[in-house]
Formats: sequence, C-alpha cells, structure tokens
Amino acid sequence: MRTHRLHALAWAISLGLTAACAGTLHAQTSGGNDESYTTAGIEKPAKVLIDKWGISHIYANTFYDAFYVQGFMAARDRLWQIDTWRKRGLGEMAKDFGPAYVEGDRMARAVLFRGDMYREWLAYGSDAKRVAEVFVAGVNAYIDQTEKDASLLPEEFRMLGYKPSKWKAEDIVRIRHHGLTLNAKNEIDRAEVFCKIKKDPVRVDWLRRETVPNIDPTIAEGLDPCDVPFAQLKKAYDLATATPKFSKEAIKATTEKSTNIASLYNVIDFNSDTARGFGSNNWVIAGERTTTGRPILANDPHRSHGAPSLRYISHLNAPGLSVIGAGEPFLPGISIGHNGTIGFGLTRFYMDQEDVYGYELNPDNKSEYKYKGRWEPFKVITEDIDVKGESAPRKENIVFTRHGPLLYKDDAKNQAWALRAAWLDFGMAPYFGSMDYMRAQNWDQFRAAMNRWGAPGENQVFADKNGDIAWMPGGLTVNRPNWDGLTPVPGDGRYEWADYRSMDELPSEHNPEKGYIVTANENNIPPDHPAYKKAIGYEWSNDSRAKRLKALIAKNDKSSIEDSKAWQLDTTSLPAVRLVALLKNVPEPTDDDTRQGVNLLKNWDGNETVESPEAALFEVWLSRHLRKALVQPAVDPDAAKLVGQGDVERIIQVLEKPEGWLSTEARDTVLTSSLKQAVAQTKEKLGQDPKDWQWGNLHQAVFTHPLNPILDKADKERFNVGKWPLAGSAYTPLAASYNENFQLQSGASYRMILDVGNWDASQVINTPGQSGNVNSKHYRDLAPLWVGGQYFPLVYSMDAVQANTETTINLSPDER
Repeated sequence: MRTHRLHALAWAISLGLTAACAGTLHAQTSGGNDESYTTAGIEKPAKVLIDKWGISHIYANTFYDAFYVQGFMAARDRLWQIDTWRKRGLGEMAKDFGPAYVEGDRMARAVLFRGDMYREWLAYGSDAKRVAEVFVAGVNAYIDQTEKDASLLPEEFRMLGYKPSKWKAEDIVRIRHHGLTLNAKNEIDRAEVFCKIKKDPVRVDWLRRETVPNIDPTIAEGLDPCDVPFAQLKKAYDLATATPKFSKEAIKATTEKSTNIASLYNVIDFNSDTARGFGSNNWVIAGERTTTGRPILANDPHRSHGAPSLRYISHLNAPGLSVIGAGEPFLPGISIGHNGTIGFGLTRFYMDQEDVYGYELNPDNKSEYKYKGRWEPFKVITEDIDVKGESAPRKENIVFTRHGPLLYKDDAKNQAWALRAAWLDFGMAPYFGSMDYMRAQNWDQFRAAMNRWGAPGENQVFADKNGDIAWMPGGLTVNRPNWDGLTPVPGDGRYEWADYRSMDELPSEHNPEKGYIVTANENNIPPDHPAYKKAIGYEWSNDSRAKRLKALIAKNDKSSIEDSKAWQLDTTSLPAVRLVALLKNVPEPTDDDTRQGVNLLKNWDGNETVESPEAALFEVWLSRHLRKALVQPAVDPDAAKLVGQGDVERIIQVLEKPEGWLSTEARDTVLTSSLKQAVAQTKEKLGQDPKDWQWGNLHQAVFTHPLNPILDKADKERFNVGKWPLAGSAYTPLAASYNENFQLQSGASYRMILDVGNWDASQVINTPGQSGNVNSKHYRDLAPLWVGGQYFPLVYSMDAVQANTETTINLSPDER
C-alpha cells in the first residue's frame, strides 16, 4: 500500500480540512474565479484546481469520488463533444438530428457490445463497474446543473435546439465504434483487386499496399472475389464506425432520401496518407543515457484534428490514487501519463482484429445461411429508433450471424456478408483497459495489468522512478490457423478463429542493453521472433518515422528533455531524402521548369520546415504528380484505378530499383515529367519565383468544429481555430498529414515528455485547448503553442499546482 505524505497534505489543503491551510489556498487561488456546486452522488467534499492551461487537478476524499469529479469536469469542459460521441455510439443521432441519420444509427447499434454485462465488467477489473458508475454520475450531475442554469449549456445545444442525454455506466463499455482497426475495408479493397485484375493481381496489390512481412495474399477456396459487394460493404462499415458529419441539408431533411447518407460520415480510406497518420511516436530512454540520470518517456499520439481536441488532460488525487495525463473525455481515468511512480505511453500496434465473412443463403428461406453443411437462422433484434419530427419510433432490424453483425444481404444472389471483429468481444471496449495499468507500481504489475487491454492494439512503453524501462504490445491477437486475414473468407465453418493468442506469444523488452526503445507504428516484431510470421498483422504504418527517431536517439549518448522535444518536432522526411537522391542522376533537363525543380531539390536534406521552398515543391510533387505518374506506366489502366496513388514505400522501391517494372529511361522520364508538372502547379499556388515559396503558405493548421458546415461566417470564426503555417508531413516525426487543399488533417493530438521521478519537470501540449466551450479562454489558447512547437509543464506536486492555479471549483454532497 502506497503512502504519499505530500498527497495527504494536498488533500488536507485542497479540501479545506484545516482552517489555516484552507485560508491560505483561498487567498492564493480565488481571484473571483471560484465556482461551487452541490451535487447528488458525491460522497464527500472535493476540490478542483484549474491551472492556467485549463488542466483540472482533482482532489477527492474517496477513491471513487475522484472519478465522479472527473466525469463532472469532463461534462463541464466537453459536454457537447461527449454527448455527440455517446449518441453516435449508441445509435441515437436521429433522435436529435433527424431521419438522415437513421441508417447510421442502425449500423451503430449493430456494433454495440451485446454480451453478458457481469462478465464484461469483470474483464476490466473488480472495480471497473463502480468506476464507470461514478464517472457517469458525475457527467449526469453536471447535466443536472445545466437544467438549473441554462447559461451552463454549451452553445451547440442551444443552436440546434436540443438537450444532452443522461448517461448509463454500460454506455462506456458497450460503445465500440471508435477502435480504429479498419482492416476490414482493406480486405474488401484487396478482393476488388483480385476480382478485376486477371493478370497477376498479387503484383498489383503489392504496389497498392505494403505488407510487412511481405506476403502474397490469396483468395480463400470457395470464394469468388467478384461476388464481394465492394461499395455496399464499405458503406455499411463506415455507417457503423465513422465519425458523423453535419450539414444544413441533413438537419433540415424530412426523409433519408433527401440527403446523401454516405456524405454524413467522415469516411476513412485505410490506404490514404491521412489514415496512416493515425499512428503515434513513443520512446523511452534509460537513465544511463540521459543528462539527469533519470529515464525519459515521450509520447505523441496522432489522430484527426478538430475543435475541440480529442484528448483531455486530467489529474486525479484520492487515497490510493494520484494519476495525471491524457485520456479521452468520455472515459474515466487516463491512458497516457504517470502515477508518481511509473510513466506510460502508447502508439498503435497494428494487429489484425477484423475479418469479413461471406455466406450462402438458403434459396428456400432467405432468413437462413449455410454453416457446416446446415442451414442456420440469422439472429434478428428489432429496436426502436426515435427520429426527430416523427411521432412514433421506427422499428429497425439489427441482423447477426454467428460471426457478427450483418453488413449486407443480397437475396437475389443468395449471398450475405458479415463482420467479425475482436473489438466486439468481452473486455474489448477501446481504451477502457487503462483502468488497471494506470495504477501499477512496477513493471511486473504493469505487464499483468496489460492482460486487461483488449483494443485497439497498442505499443506500451514504460518507465519507473527506479530506473526500469520496458515495452510490450497490448491487445487481443486473433489466431487464424489456416489463412492470413488479408481477404474475405467464406462463413461456412472452414475459416474460424482459434480463439486469441496469449500475450506471452508477443515480444517485449525490459531494460534492453542499448538503453532505449522506440516505436512508431512500424512492424516492430523482431524478424527472428516466432510471432513475426504468425499473421499477427501485415498492414503497418510506413517505417520512416521509426527509422528517423531511432537514428536520432541512438547517436545521443546523453539525452535531455529538450532533445526529446526536438525529436517530437523533427521535420525530416526520409521518403524525401530517398526520392530527391534519384534526381542527381537524371539526364540534364531541357526545359526551364524541370531544370529549376531538379536544381532546387537534388541537394536538399529533406527537412520540411515552414519556410522551406523545397518542401513546398516536394510535397506538391509527391502527393499530386509523382505517385500517379509512376503507377500509370507500371500497370495497365484498370489496375491503375485500383492502385490509386500507390503505397509510398512501394513507389520508392520501384523508382530505386525499376527492373521488372520500368526501364531506367522510363523511370527517369517519370521523375522529370512529374516534377515539371509539380513546378508549374507550385508556381500557380505560390508565385513564379521559388525564393518566394514556403511550405507553410500551403500547409496550414485549421482546427475545424464539427458544425462548421452549418455555421455562418461569424460563427465559423468563433468555433474554428486557426490558420497557421505548419511544418512536416505524413512521413516526418512531426506528423502532419493533409487533405487535398494541403490543410492539416491528422497529427499529434497530444505531446508529452516525462522526466521520470522529477515529475514537475515533465512537459506536455494539447490542442487547440482543454475546453470545448467556445466562450472559454481555454477553447483555443493552446493552439498557438502547439503550432509553435511549445509545451507547458505538467505540474503534479501540490506546490506546483497551487503556484499555477487560476480557478477553484468546490463540490459538496447534497445532504437533502
């Protein structure tokens, strides 16, 4: 049992348990910014100190009260965001936004957890249910406050004329749409390649998507890839999992037919640079390799950007609990941070947790499908979906096979298709598995706690104040005994999961001799490890970030916090370094634009700074011209449509060694002709003189509110945050992938660097702010810091918290 003398004093001071201490705290922090609430559900008085960066430091007298207050504060800061997340996840969008969202609601309900709740709660630990109950009680308590005082209700509710819904504890673990696995869509895309390309589809797919280790995908016996309804399956998957969008047409619609349903969801193309930007960087460095003699742990998870931020920073203090860091505002606890003894951080580990199954229907009874030679009935659940503007709920059928939710059924062809997803199983609520590990006190406890982490697959790095550093992947890994998981398979019983693999089958490191560990979503399973060829997963992020970071860290014998900052902000693109090297050997260009482009890029170091003219030209070249210029001559026109831009690593490999694809002369023509086009386009965008070009004048950060499409000009300026010039790209450690207009789409949602053991020296940044309330000073205050590569201290000790406190919130029990 831990005892923290400092934390005991902190509770006494912050909760006003002694008159002298309470008076001192009040004098230091009130400044007219105190708030007081009397709420039902809290056991004892609690206090929240909000620092100058908007972080809530919670001091509670009981363990469970800390999570109650966390829920209350999450609602205070992010009520519209978490209410929308809940409605999307439970399939309740149509109730407040109209019939355009009914189809999405039906599919969202198809991917809810529907198993035994007693077993589900136990999967996360003995106190997980109670923690969830008090967290949602805190959320609901703040909703009660908005009913007493309408001014507390965020503007979005008033703008659209509805109110937030109350939460239930099971909402937290039943909602599963946010696991970000996405492999099912790539299975569908790969099946389309095998259907439409009769000559060497494996070669075409190789160019389309890198697999690590390299594998030649195969089509399962008994499945015709041309039977796969590509568009319908991807639409159903997106309706189940994608983030909803808003439009004036959808909200005003009186029927589904009056709007484009697919346009209402932020569809993720798994093969896009943006989707591959849903990664992260993390590393941990042993004390013998740092300037302080203490470990350093760094983490910057990459996700889609918007306003408000995905991440929410909390500091929870109570008897037996003192954790600080980032999580997601709709979940209790934290997933990235420290507890005063250990630090932890995560990146995606791309294990394959999904499969698409196809079925033969009974021609005499379309409510049955064939399984192991017999006809088996679909399971049908009829649910009521409330729809805005309609007096009675709609009856919608949610259909399941033994493998999972039905995605599509074609009675005319006697076919049906369903999704099997590990994240629909027990104990797989995304990110809720952190409840156990955030309280671990050493590596053995942390490793044991990771057995409760189900989804998504993550690389967890660890460091403690005793000097230990470590890494392990977390997540339930599917055991496929007779196929690779890269294409759809028949659901007739021949392709079944053999349960999940033991965590012990995955590699790990503890105090490695080299003194550091780096992960960045690459396949980091050692090639000589048995798991490397066990179909854990084949579709990983490009390894450029990982290679760059490992090189930077390896060459530093003694690293500092400032070094880790520089590495998180590093803007060197290794794909750029490799590609511009090819320009040194092309024939002398005969036209001015090509000559200008070659001379500008051929000796460039690949550093994509805001001011760089080379970066501006290179990114226009890579993203708009070079890739398609290589794909078109490398494969036939039908294949080129399926390959699209092609995988960056595969494109570079072909250009570096064109044999078997192109002649050297044709390769050089691809390079120079596409570069000529890129120079012309860059001149159109940035002017005729390359001296005036700057990457930041193209590549810009704007944090857009989800309601942007329905806002007028004045409200757009209030709710959207930015524009700022931005460095980096999808392939730099400072990850910053962009859309067709070069506007930032995804990157570091949160940056953290822990000075393990000297916790107040730790540095973080969130963006655009801690608050989701547009009128709060903390709605946009962190965005300029984030864009400028700045951080603020993640204050932890009571002295440091008090010194930076701006607002105090008091919560007390309702004694009635």
